[in-house]
Amino acid sequence: MTPLWQATKERKENSHIFDFMRWLSARGQSFSGYSDLHHWSITDTRGFWHAVWDYFDIQFDGTIDQIQTETPMPDTRWFTGTSVNYAEHVLRNETNGDPNRSMIEECSELRDLRSLSWSEIAGKVRRLATTLRGLGVQPGDRVVAYMPNIAETVIAMLASTAIGAVWSSAAPEFGSKTVTDRFSQIEPKIVFATNGYRFGGNDFDRIDDLETILDALPTATHLIMLDYHPAARKIPRFTGETLTWNYMLSGPEIDRHNFKFERVPSDHPLWVLFSSGTTGLPKAIVHGHHGIILEHYKSAAFHFEIPKDGALFFYSTTGWMVWNTLMWGPMMNGRAVLYDGHPAHPDAHLIWKIANDTRATTLGISPTYLQMVRNQGIIPKDEFQLTALQSVLLVGSPATPEVFEWVKTSVKSDVWASSQSGGTEFCSGILAGSIDLPTYAGEIQAPGLGTDAVAFDDDGQVIIDAAGELVVRQPMPSMPLFFWNDAEKSRYHESYFETYPHVWHHGDRAMFNARGGSFVLGRSDATLNRFGVRIGSAEIYRTLEGFYEIADSLIVCVEQTDGGYYMPLFVEMTKDVDLTPPLKTEIIKRLRSERSPRHVPDEIIATPSIPMTLTGKKMEIPVRKLIMGQDASQVASKDAMRNPAALDWFATFAKEHRGRG
Repeated sequence: MTPLWQATKERKENSHIFDFMRWLSARGQSFSGYSDLHHWSITDTRGFWHAVWDYFDIQFDGTIDQIQTETPMPDTRWFTGTSVNYAEHVLRNETNGDPNRSMIEECSELRDLRSLSWSEIAGKVRRLATTLRGLGVQPGDRVVAYMPNIAETVIAMLASTAIGAVWSSAAPEFGSKTVTDRFSQIEPKIVFATNGYRFGGNDFDRIDDLETILDALPTATHLIMLDYHPAARKIPRFTGETLTWNYMLSGPEIDRHNFKFERVPSDHPLWVLFSSGTTGLPKAIVHGHHGIILEHYKSAAFHFEIPKDGALFFYSTTGWMVWNTLMWGPMMNGRAVLYDGHPAHPDAHLIWKIANDTRATTLGISPTYLQMVRNQGIIPKDEFQLTALQSVLLVGSPATPEVFEWVKTSVKSDVWASSQSGGTEFCSGILAGSIDLPTYAGEIQAPGLGTDAVAFDDDGQVIIDAAGELVVRQPMPSMPLFFWNDAEKSRYHESYFETYPHVWHHGDRAMFNARGGSFVLGRSDATLNRFGVRIGSAEIYRTLEGFYEIADSLIVCVEQTDGGYYMPLFVEMTKDVDLTPPLKTEIIKRLRSERSPRHVPDEIIATPSIPMTLTGKKMEIPVRKLIMGQDASQVASKDAMRNPAALDWFATFAKEHRGRG
């Protein structure tokens, strides 16, 4: 198989990972390349992570007791005896260059593009953190935000974590039930909120939802309001004290030498992220300062290869773990690019224009968005210079070979396109990219450094060139410390360690090849079982992407009481196109020829729309549960959906299907 792309010798030699290997060589450890380095990183985990600690010059108090404790996952702790602070490491580059250089560039549907300097961001963080301390916020107190992806939210996060408070955020497009399901679990003391936002040209006043949220948070003593949308109402009803954003920043300037970051031990929470919440209460996933600092430096440098003067532009909302990685740019002494709004409003040129205008070097985007760009006939390289762009990271869903090819031919011939896969649980990657390795279209290059990721068969044995369960066999620093309100860790164990004791069971189906590359095939619970053979839904979606008549699709496989299986394929048709018998025949023909007879569905059914979570994931599991007979109110929270009405259609279909049986 011919590689799609390989880095030049010059680019490799100027990379972070080659600098790291030279640094290791000077200390008596030489490696021939990524594969050799990765082998060492998972066979000598203490040596590897200690090297990462020293290479990135982690600032800490105390002395290292144990680099890695002997306790197995999920109780492993790292660099015990030391205290660190995440915000301190993000902001320490304030004086590593001109303090007036750009740190954050942001725009939204309400704001034109603007640049905020290191001195401005760091100064506001110090003032806000000092005001929070004055309100009585202590290390361990929870601070939450119902805020969009704008600079003020970053400042609030850094100020909160700078003083040892525990951060959590939700996007303002989340409904009140979705937010209260999350925030009520962690009992916040401080709430940051916006009055509204604009998305796709439409204005949204959030005051009513905010009042409902606040009513469900009796522990909140202070509300800090940002007047973001000029036409929305200003102040909600609240029993505690309401303060404005401007008031919180009205204190005097604080010199960086006079501000103390709260360095905390290795078991101290940094932030709480939440699972998608399609069923039941979302899991409240707690990360620590130590693990996130180490994993984020590692990923930003060795897997994203963000240049020291580069800019990371990831399209995200504050409700997705990707938002918590946006500070990778500043951690590398570069910039973060923020955008709040619809990614294709007024059309799909927008993201490319922002990338061009901000001179983004690293662009993170979903393959689904790129499919939209392709469908609109946009060729970015013909309309934008993109001279600074070095890499395009395909995240959020499996990327097909065709998407890789399109990036090379339509974006930039020498750009490094890589598919990488991680999760909220790690707030980092599991399967990653490396500039030292060739890129093969459609393939994830390798497991991340320090990540012992393999595929297991049903007997817990490693398998190659066959689909299996994605597992991680060695602990990683950014694995969750615990779940909130799960003191005995019973839910934590049930979620990830019940299938394979002391081995992390991630819940994805994956396939590795002999050279170490991999493919993510879909979630385990949505795995398709055809005649005893399990296949991933991603394979079917890849074929369906070739039909211009199909706007989107969803496939599930349901076990039946007679021991058989029912596998319907639901298709959302392009506007003014019908699902005709000839088109059904062609879909079956292509699935049979491009995949296998096992990939052919039992039925092909047109649906008005495909149900999606707010983060854009197809709701395969809730649809599967509906068809199996569960009530719609039990399978998903509509507040966690992008298009709540879509599930109503599937509930009706499921009832009719059961009636036919």
